[in-house]
Amino acid sequence: MTTIMISAGEASGDQHGALLVREALKLNPELTFFGMGGAEMRTAGVETLVDAADMAVVGFVEVLLRYRQLAAVLEKMRQLLQQRRPDLLILVDYPDFNLRLAATAKAAGIKVLHYISPQVWAWRRGRVKMIGDRVDHMAVLFPFEVPIYQTAGIPVTFIGHSLVDEVGSPLSEAAAKSRFGVNDATAVVGLFPGSRRSEIKALLPLLLESARQIAKSAPHTAFLLPLASTLNDSDIALIKAYPDLRLKVIRGELYPLMRASDVVVTASGTVTLELALMEVPLIVIYRVAALSYFFMSRLIQVDHIALCNIVAEQRIAPELIQQEASVANITRHLQQLLNDPQGRQTMRNALKTVRQRLGSGGAAKRIAALTVAMADNQPL
Repeated sequence: MTTIMISAGEASGDQHGALLVREALKLNPELTFFGMGGAEMRTAGVETLVDAADMAVVGFVEVLLRYRQLAAVLEKMRQLLQQRRPDLLILVDYPDFNLRLAATAKAAGIKVLHYISPQVWAWRRGRVKMIGDRVDHMAVLFPFEVPIYQTAGIPVTFIGHSLVDEVGSPLSEAAAKSRFGVNDATAVVGLFPGSRRSEIKALLPLLLESARQIAKSAPHTAFLLPLASTLNDSDIALIKAYPDLRLKVIRGELYPLMRASDVVVTASGTVTLELALMEVPLIVIYRVAALSYFFMSRLIQVDHIALCNIVAEQRIAPELIQQEASVANITRHLQQLLNDPQGRQTMRNALKTVRQRLGSGGAAKRIAALTVAMADNQPL
């Protein structure tokens, strides 16, 4: 029996990992998967020995504060790797943790497939050489990532983005609003604080206070907040301090929720691509500890932080970073978009560029075929 260890440390990686596993099992039902993941990967058939819900953290300082916990999990994963000696280790994103695990795998003679490249095109490009020393094959989401690895002599395959196949809803905007108990004529704002607890802590207060400001001038506005699979109700307990908001928390049904939203204020991350594919006007906010941003701002080599803007190569969605991510600025941008139907339509039209650049679909099938081939020592 072929055994595969898989490591995903946050909600988006959990989703990508689950799609990979489901498609790989269609190709070879005898495969066995174990490792680190969340609810999506467990449902797909992965024996999750570490819960990804405990691992999601962003920022240098935030990682330092949880260093002991993260180090203990890394040691557990290393021991599992050495004890069970899988035929293949798959790393799904989460590079700072996963590349350390990759070093252990290479030392033990275990093949490593890294799915979803670290953002070496944005910052810390020097990591490419280290990646080449630890990874046997890189599977990337974006076509502009391929030459980076080819130039470094690292085997690479352009997979495309699975979101192209996954994102969508058959519901009309009116039907989606109705599903969440909202009249078609009511303005709906999506509040997306992220899937990591550190993001929730930094961004949820800003989102809720901005919603309160919007509700003062437009009291009928409805607010929808998706709860990621890696989080629970206690993570968003702060909403109890805002009983007068027309706010609903939704678990699951992310794409119907997006369809129902006239505008979304969101944390940066993969969700900006999902919103772009749904053509939902969005405002992107980003905040980490001041010291974390001090270091990151000196390393970042791109003009945008939101993936939707990076892929489109233009500033479609406003980006409010660090101190710019204030209640006053968020409220101002929200009011502008809510009061300007033509402005929202202009942004929707611009977001079509993102879909055009994310490939033609079939990504999950391609990464599954690559997984099976590597696990079974087939030629690539």
